Amino acid sequence: MTDAALLQAWSAGDKLAGEQLFERHFEAVARFFRNKLSADASHEDLIQQTFLGCVEARDRFRGEASFRSFLFAIAHRQLAKHWRSRSRNRVDLQTMSVHDLEPSPSAVLARGQDQRLLLMALRRIPLDHQVALELHYWESMTAAQIGEVLGIPLGTAKTRLRRAKQLLGVELDALHRGEVSAQTSSMQLDSWARELRAGLFDED
Repeated sequence: MTDAALLQAWSAGDKLAGEQLFERHFEAVARFFRNKLSADASHEDLIQQTFLGCVEARDRFRGEASFRSFLFAIAHRQLAKHWRSRSRNRVDLQTMSVHDLEPSPSAVLARGQDQRLLLMALRRIPLDHQVALELHYWESMTAAQIGEVLGIPLGTAKTRLRRAKQLLGVELDALHRGEVSAQTSSMQLDSWARELRAGLFDED
């Protein structure tokens, strides 16, 4: 069954359809939250709220966008809700990073120096830029799909991706000082990000 058919069946009371949809997309939604929360936060609760949100918002899914874009858009709203509930001040995901909001270490363990520094750098760029990069590298989403997730036009999504890579490179170079002499290249960044996607989340 397609994702859309499973969602419709789940909404009609078919629990098995809901379980199938959950199993199909659980790992991707878990990846979405893992490096965007404080160390003491439970990503399991946000995963559950994301899937429940799919049912609640099912009437807004009409098939124009992919189900994955629909799902990650709900996850993005849950992420914003999470951080706004933890802060007394206004939270702007376009300008504030995880490090700005709560500068605690990530609960995610990386396997090597490059992966560790990449995780740290990702948490130091604005959250919406972090979301765009991780969806691009880890979920192979296009700029158009990322725009659907973030609710922005295609041109803005392309610009945000380019800017996110620039910001991440700056943060990586700052973290690398004293450890790596050369500046981080685009090719290095692509390689490290894909290696991180391949090996980081397979031990939950």
